[in-house]
Amino acid sequence: MDQLVLGAMMFGTTVDEKRAFAILDRFVDAGGIWIDTANCYAFWADPSGFGGQSEALLGRWLARRPGVRDRVALSTKVGCEPLEAGRYPETAEGLAPQTIKNGIEASLRRLGTDRVEMYWAHRDNRRTPIEESVGAFGELVEAGLVGRLGCSNFAVWRLERARRFAADLGVAGYTAVQQHLTYLQPRPGTRPSVVHRFGHLSDEVVSYVESHDDMAMWSYTPLLAGAYTRADKPLAPEYDHPGTQKRLAALDTVAAETGTTRNHVVLAWLTGGCPAAMPIVGPSSVAQLDEAIAAMELKLSPEQRSLLDGAA
Repeated sequence: MDQLVLGAMMFGTTVDEKRAFAILDRFVDAGGIWIDTANCYAFWADPSGFGGQSEALLGRWLARRPGVRDRVALSTKVGCEPLEAGRYPETAEGLAPQTIKNGIEASLRRLGTDRVEMYWAHRDNRRTPIEESVGAFGELVEAGLVGRLGCSNFAVWRLERARRFAADLGVAGYTAVQQHLTYLQPRPGTRPSVVHRFGHLSDEVVSYVESHDDMAMWSYTPLLAGAYTRADKPLAPEYDHPGTQKRLAALDTVAAETGTTRNHVVLAWLTGGCPAAMPIVGPSSVAQLDEAIAAMELKLSPEQRSLLDGAA
């Protein structure tokens, strides 16, 4: 269960407190560790136009569950909270040093804790020199407010440059990437509508992670918001190409062989890959979480993985 990440993005907005608490309780009872959120979640779903609802709900849950804080690892992000309601992305907060410092202070206050185990640059921002952002993130690690650092939706060359600056400054650098990765591939020349620019986990990113032992790879929206299994959740237009049908057929073959579902197979394919990915699942019910938990027990055979990898 250390590979499965619970995504809390919609907790406190479209997922109400009662359901969110039930999901969180079930996740911890099943041995889950990582819980992922962000300071901007979920500004688009709240009447205020600003985020913080997810972190605040997690803080209330932790306060009502004595001892649970030491059993979970918290992951949050900075960089995408709008400064003006209704004006995202043009007023996204960015990654200036003071923004990063203010961001962690506000996140810790909402979460009701004195540290987070992972802190992410949510989206690259080129208004601020990268060495200034890197230095500010490094100070948070030195201060004990943050355990590790990661970046999400970054071009590979920007990731490498940030890590080089961190080494030159003698501070902690990014040791994780959080990108969109799933089994289906979008049509060439397009990117999935659910991701930012550079958010799709390309083969170049995978190669970078393979080449650096200290790097971890997290995958957001791995189940395409239910599109693999739900008739009411059609695939986005960028997946409308012949390769999709071949890959779905491969998923169905392996699901039939293992007595599972497409979702199980997708998650097993991600966690059993090389390098392995840590999928972030955002359930809106305990039943959806239980499906993801069950997928962690599925081990694909070499033949099944070869079939899945070879479908094009």
